[in-house]
Amino acid sequence: MSSRRKSRELALCAYYAQEMSKNSTEQALNDVAILTEKVDQSVIAFAQKLLQKTIDLQVECDDLIKAKALNWDFKRIAILDKLILRIAICEFLQFEDIPPKVSIDEAIEISKKFSTDKSGKFINGILDSILNDLKNAGRIVKSGRGLLEKTL
Repeated sequence: MSSRRKSRELALCAYYAQEMSKNSTEQALNDVAILTEKVDQSVIAFAQKLLQKTIDLQVECDDLIKAKALNWDFKRIAILDKLILRIAICEFLQFEDIPPKVSIDEAIEISKKFSTDKSGKFINGILDSILNDLKNAGRIVKSGRGLLEKTL
């Protein structure tokens, strides 16, 4: 498992713990990190950065999700699915070095591990649609090798 995947899973677990306990983000991350064996400091650092940025963007992420989940009552979407969607959207908007397709693939794989059998398809559909809207609005800024889209 890649260190980024470990970071994403750690961020998800801490986010879930924070949502359920209403403890601080830092406390939730520390509680979850203690439960993992030999977690590298770089994994924790990325998880912490990802989690904090996701929480900072939570309202915007929820608005984007609600706009695409028209046939779903937002309150009835599985909590883990919401958290996974928020994390991936945050990666779209805040992490220039992560290709959007990687964010989507990671979200799908993590949903297979932590959520329901149908979550992967749901998450894929919502994220693809949100990504298209963000691209059309010029809000996706990616830089680095292999991240710049070629124009014809």
